[in-house]
Amino acid sequence: MEKIRLAIQKSGRLSEKSLELIKECGVSYASGTGKLLANCYNFPMEILFLRDDDIPGYVEDGVADIGIVGENVLVESNKKVKIIDTLGFGRCRLSIAVARTMTYNDIQDLNGKSIATSYPTILGKFLKEKGVKAEIHEISGSVEIAPGIGLAEGICDLVSTGSTLLSNGLKEVETIFNSEAVLISHKGISAEKQMTIDKLLFRLNSVKKAKNTKYILLNAPNASIAEIIDILPGINSPTVQPLAKVGWSSLHSVLNADDFWEKIEALKKAGAEGILVMPIENLIA
Repeated sequence: MEKIRLAIQKSGRLSEKSLELIKECGVSYASGTGKLLANCYNFPMEILFLRDDDIPGYVEDGVADIGIVGENVLVESNKKVKIIDTLGFGRCRLSIAVARTMTYNDIQDLNGKSIATSYPTILGKFLKEKGVKAEIHEISGSVEIAPGIGLAEGICDLVSTGSTLLSNGLKEVETIFNSEAVLISHKGISAEKQMTIDKLLFRLNSVKKAKNTKYILLNAPNASIAEIIDILPGINSPTVQPLAKVGWSSLHSVLNADDFWEKIEALKKAGAEGILVMPIENLIA
């Protein structure tokens, strides 16, 4: 397989999760403080550590073959790359916020106002679609301070919990973009490198499936098995094994994590006992 180069954020909110995902895919790499390029021991890949807003450009230019970046950064950069996978972490929203003392009814209240942001492209497109004419102040760093120092009446910034907005006397009024970490690719990847990327994607998908499922074991009276199978279809169907206790069986299956508590309640009502639920490291369907 031909070696590929993966670009990830060297520090920040996506860095730790990106490295964790790489390890969960069974890829080991040479780590060290301050390293900008690390070689992987057991997979034909190098890891390039960059500032997040540099990643789309490096991938577009082919310096990196693939990269992990926030979708918000990618869209703002307007670089010509392909999204080849969504990764399920780094979720956040890009929102407009104004002073808590400001009366706000709808988006039209922003007409004639000024908004400070590090995302002028995404914000500008949103305002245009809504027919709002507002002045955009492009700034970097902590935009939350802008209303307090009179630079702007509102801000547009990433929001996770909203606590930073509250501490700066702001309230969230419009969500304009939802983002998560995505895997991007250079558009001119060779067939040989694509084979390596496909092998990495296979590992990524097995890890993602595992995170979204639970392994469940339970005991149930044989009279309840048909009802329980309807609740727990599994990948094909549950495994059913007889117990030493006459008239009882053990069932093994997988369960979607989103349905976990609802299904558990249904299983108990159906007569299931001794329910054991465990995480899955990898799931290859």
